[in-house]
Parts: sequence; structure tokens; C-alpha cells
Amino acid sequence: MKTVIAFSGGKDSTLALYNIQQNPDFEVDSLLVTLTEGFNRVSIHGVRYELLKKQSKSLGIPLREVWIPQDCPNKVYQERMEKAVSGMLSDGVTHMVFGDIHLEDVRAYREEMLAETGIIPIFPLWNRPVEELGREFIGLGFKTVLTCIDLEQLDQEFAGRVYDGDFLKDYPENCDVCGENGEFHTYVFDGPNFEFPIEYELGEERVTPDLVTGRDRFMYRDVVPK
Repeated sequence: MKTVIAFSGGKDSTLALYNIQQNPDFEVDSLLVTLTEGFNRVSIHGVRYELLKKQSKSLGIPLREVWIPQDCPNKVYQERMEKAVSGMLSDGVTHMVFGDIHLEDVRAYREEMLAETGIIPIFPLWNRPVEELGREFIGLGFKTVLTCIDLEQLDQEFAGRVYDGDFLKDYPENCDVCGENGEFHTYVFDGPNFEFPIEYELGEERVTPDLVTGRDRFMYRDVVPK
């Protein structure tokens, strides 16, 4: 079954990819990524396009890119995603994999988006305990770095940290350890399905405001390829 992975470069979509790769019934066709024009970065996560291409090369899976404008209106987003889905259907894709864990509204949106396309959504991590997933991710040998944090939920010292055993010990008990509630976003730079690790160094920090309140809220820590 020809499958596309909804991919951000972060840990949940990478772990979902790994899960699907263990099932011989599925053939991974490509990684569907949304990138922001002008910034040349993965939307929301803020990861450089160059680093995304390095992931694609190390994983041995081509990218299927969807470029959207800055401050993208929902109508434009829908139009470009519909075009991407049309391309998948032309290429014989039958399934799409998502890394969502427990947000019912997000899953419902994905299912509605694909409902009339014939493409079947798959959620391999769905309803698994987040603590279990965090330990599994680390235990399998994946390595990821936090590229963005929500300052209303996490201290700024978490930006740029590697997601490892020490991270889990330091992480606030009242927050979702997989970041499912928007606590953080990540970039995976190594793992069991990577041909080679991706070398990087940490760059500058940048804080952006909440679009509703106008208060400084999201801290991005740039990840720069070596």
C-alpha cells in the first residue's frame, strides 16, 4: 500500500514513519511537508529547508513539498493541500500517516480533509501513553533537538535542548512530555532509520508574539547545518 507521511521533521512524525516502516504491507512513497515562502522553513517548527533536505537524504525518502505564503489564509492553505492530494492520487498513493497522539479535534480535521479523496488516514501512535512514547523514542536511538517552545508552558532554557533521559527528568510534570499541547516542536537529527546523523549547531534565539494577545510567547532556537 503506497503511503505518504505527513512530516514536519519532528519526533512524532518521525516515530510514526518508523512504525510504518516496520510493516511490510506499506511502501513509503514520500514525506509531505509544509514550508513557508520567504522564510524557507518548515511551517510552525521553524526548521531550515536545507536541514529538511538533509533528513530526506538520510532517510532515503523524497520530499513532497507544499509551499504556503506567510500568514497564510485558510482558503489558500486548503487549495494548496488539495493540489498536493491530487498529485498523490495521480501517483497511486492510498494511505497517509499522521503522528498525532491524542488531540481529537486535530484527528477529526485530518479525517475530514481526506474523507472524499479515497486516501485512508492512519494514526500509528494514537492513544498511546505519552510517557511510553517518549521513552520508546529515546530507547530506539532517535535524537532530536527542541527548535521552538511555548514560553507560557516551558522555561526558555528548554529551547535548543536535546530530548533525552535528562530532559525527561527535568520536564514539568503538568506538561505533555510529547509536546502534544504545543509545548514544543523538534528537529530529529539521527535515528535507527537514518543512514547518517545530521550535524548541526545552535544559532540565535528569536521570540515571536501570540497573534491573539500580542504578548511575546514563542521562542525559536535556530538549528544551523554544519
